[in-house]
Amino acid sequence: MFLKDAWYVAAWSRELGRNLTSRTICEQPILLYRKENGGAVAMGNMCPHRFAPLDRGKLIADTVQCGYHGLRFGPDGKCSLNPHADRIVPAKMKVRSYPLIERHDMIWIWLGDSQKADPSTIPDFSCNTDPRFRRIDGVFEVKANYELVTDNVLDLTHAEFVHEGLLSSEAITISKLQTHQAGTTIWSNRWCPTGDASPAWKLAFDNYDKPVDQWLYMRWDAPAHLLLDVGLTPVGKSRREGIWLYGTDILTPKDAFTTYYFWGFARNYRIDDLAVDEFWRASIEAAFEGQDKPIIEAQQQMMGQRTVDDLGPVMIAADSAATRARRTLHKLIQEQGQGTGPRPQAEAPLELLRRNAESRLPVEPVV
Repeated sequence: MFLKDAWYVAAWSRELGRNLTSRTICEQPILLYRKENGGAVAMGNMCPHRFAPLDRGKLIADTVQCGYHGLRFGPDGKCSLNPHADRIVPAKMKVRSYPLIERHDMIWIWLGDSQKADPSTIPDFSCNTDPRFRRIDGVFEVKANYELVTDNVLDLTHAEFVHEGLLSSEAITISKLQTHQAGTTIWSNRWCPTGDASPAWKLAFDNYDKPVDQWLYMRWDAPAHLLLDVGLTPVGKSRREGIWLYGTDILTPKDAFTTYYFWGFARNYRIDDLAVDEFWRASIEAAFEGQDKPIIEAQQQMMGQRTVDDLGPVMIAADSAATRARRTLHKLIQEQGQGTGPRPQAEAPLELLRRNAESRLPVEPVV
């Protein structure tokens, strides 16, 4: 059901402080907090004594005190204090401690074999910390399987119909999809020349009402880490003469039917303008909470506990990237324990994209 030998985003860095934060990831109850030196910690959230949630306790220095019987657990998950009369700490009195990496302003957790926790397999989301960009971010909770949300993000032709009046554009629907795979990384790229901008993008581009060239390049890495390079420019002009941004779309399964959607927008224009922040935040919330989320959750309700493979969907050409991602993920899940997993990238794709900023967008995928 889940790929355990992989990194998952547990939180945005800003979400963690000197407080006990709980998240369920792949059906595992996780406790998150920061030590006095600022380092992030992840451990099991269920006390091994009477199974109380540790986040109901309190933080004492760098140890967590269970709110039920006062047992204390250190950052390594081992019980450091039994406050009761005998003071004996049984050898089994411990919770699991998880490998963590804080990178790109996100907390990445490894759920599988800790000996395989290779930081080089964390995909490049450095746009989130690049000083040349301005980022806004957030997290949604979706009552649907994370693979359904992946399908939605990898096939952006739904924009004309789901996002009518906001992000809709016929130019996207009729554009040719280019799918490319390098190792376990998949690209779903759309180049949309000489078309009308969507209403939201037209507003963002100072109400530009002439035809534009648009692009939507989506990168997928297992299990569900997606980066969107999206923008528009006057027909025949370079990226720098238009507006563009990177969209972070990272999906972390809470359980089989619930997903945390960590989203971020890192833009290259008017980076000091708070009004642009509010414009894009309102647009994202309207698009996802008001439009995407209801249809995806309704889709899950129709499917019940059946999977896409169980139902055997009738596919169209626009499904090719999503289908390839699903097959790649399922293959990795099947191979768990055999020493295989998501592969590190030879060169950060973002750097390849930035080299293109001065030239007209290519028709071929950027890989």
